[in-house]
Amino acid sequence: MLTLYYSPGSSSMATHIALHEVGAPFELKLTALHKLENRAADYLAVNLEGKVPALIIDGRVLTEVAATLWYLARRYPEAGLLPQLGDIEAEAQVISWMSFIAATIHPSRRIGVERWREVFVIAEQRLGGNEWAAGHYSIADIHLFRLYWRFMRTLEPPPESHPNLSAHYDRMMARPAVQRTLEAEAGVGYNLPV
Repeated sequence: MLTLYYSPGSSSMATHIALHEVGAPFELKLTALHKLENRAADYLAVNLEGKVPALIIDGRVLTEVAATLWYLARRYPEAGLLPQLGDIEAEAQVISWMSFIAATIHPSRRIGVERWREVFVIAEQRLGGNEWAAGHYSIADIHLFRLYWRFMRTLEPPPESHPNLSAHYDRMMARPAVQRTLEAEAGVGYNLPV
């Protein structure tokens, strides 16, 4: 059984989407960041960093978004969230996107709004007119979507300012796994800092 510690709208949203994509049974454990539940002793016993997501796999803890997405994609290959083993270049493209998202996009909001805007200009150019980040739908798209979703909710840029990312966002919003995740998380409520 898989258990996801999550807080609506946070980084754990990507793992939540991936869980719906792979169709594995899972349990959700709310760890509300705005209530500092991630700093409580019982949660720090799960994840010393006090971050979400934390994915419990048969009693073992896996942290960090990229790791949880990678695990789910590899554990459930039939979901098609990663290129098939052996296509080294396609796998490397997914890793490249995941690294860019984790190292450049994710920390940019904390640097400031201008940097946040700059990195989405880079992401816009990098995505180009491609339907999916790495050639076909993958965990890179899930990770990218979650961060662009946050950018859209916070800054409300006009779609024409990022036409490639906006088209990607629309494709993601049409996916049943995304719809189920957003519905579940909105039901709990988003309490995200600006």
